[in-house]
Amino acid sequence: MSAPSEPLKELVGLSQDELREFMALLSEKPYRSRQLFDSIQRRRIMTFEAMTDLPKTLRRIVSERAVVTNTKVESVFQSSDGTRRFLLKLADGSEVESVFMPEQRRDTICISSQVGCPLACSFCMTGVIGLKRNMTAGEIVSQVLVVLNQVYGEGEETPHGTNIVLMGMGEPLLNYDQVIKAVAVLADQQGMSIPPRRMTLSTAGIVPRLYDLAREPVRPRLAISLTAPNDEIRDRLFPINRKYPLHELIEACRLYPLGERERLTFEYVMLDGINDSDQHARELVQLLAGIRAKINLIPHNAAPELPFASSSMDRITAFQRVLTEAAMPSFVRRPRGQDISAACGQLAARHQASA
Repeated sequence: MSAPSEPLKELVGLSQDELREFMALLSEKPYRSRQLFDSIQRRRIMTFEAMTDLPKTLRRIVSERAVVTNTKVESVFQSSDGTRRFLLKLADGSEVESVFMPEQRRDTICISSQVGCPLACSFCMTGVIGLKRNMTAGEIVSQVLVVLNQVYGEGEETPHGTNIVLMGMGEPLLNYDQVIKAVAVLADQQGMSIPPRRMTLSTAGIVPRLYDLAREPVRPRLAISLTAPNDEIRDRLFPINRKYPLHELIEACRLYPLGERERLTFEYVMLDGINDSDQHARELVQLLAGIRAKINLIPHNAAPELPFASSSMDRITAFQRVLTEAAMPSFVRRPRGQDISAACGQLAARHQASA
């Protein structure tokens, strides 16, 4: 019986150094790896046949050993507000979601870092499905390439800049090494060249990894999914809070290094009757005192499986007024893609849009 053939190597998540090592195994000179990296990461070419700057023989040899990406588009759902939800299938059949949000001056792509999520936050649909596995750096990066090619066409220039938010399925800091590798590939100036300041990583607060992230030479902006001003409420909403309570999380935030004009973002999902009173707002001000922070107030995106309702806009406005009077910057995030289950907290690899 013949030995099983090795799986094709996925190239999309490889750094320039790793791609150079791969090409060296084929006895190719370093400039060929630079051409290959440019084709994949800058020009977003997904097939070797279209990489016409490489010799035909080399394209055939590489195609016998590697694939650009195994990520495929399963379905695309279009919202009335222009948002698109992409249901993507990975090589092993696992499904994840990415969300494309167009704006006048930039596009934002919300990408996933895990298949599912282990944190079981009580207001989030992704936690309902649980964790299936971590994603590779290639699978993380591929979301950006695949989505941009779907929207603009393979290899076509984008009309403006792209922002990346690691706020899709999963807790990024529980897939730390692969996420950091993906960020470096996305930021590579010879590739997509997305500046780290245009990438944001959202975490529920894996405290030891916050200290690791603070030491990274290339790191995205940081957003903390907070949603509670005290441990009593946060324990109910975030099981992880019992392991890393608020005083530990906030201490890590106080010590986190910030650029000259950088602020830590704290995301606060507004839940009717749970965390949205004026007193809760005053507690939040006290909790974050001394931190260079901004607050994103996020109306809860309801789902039948979740036991919460969103605060009214009047209540959100009143809550924000308390923050403003305390000179704490805050913004009300406009929901995007609610009608296609693409809004914050709704991602669960659904095969249909909202009813």
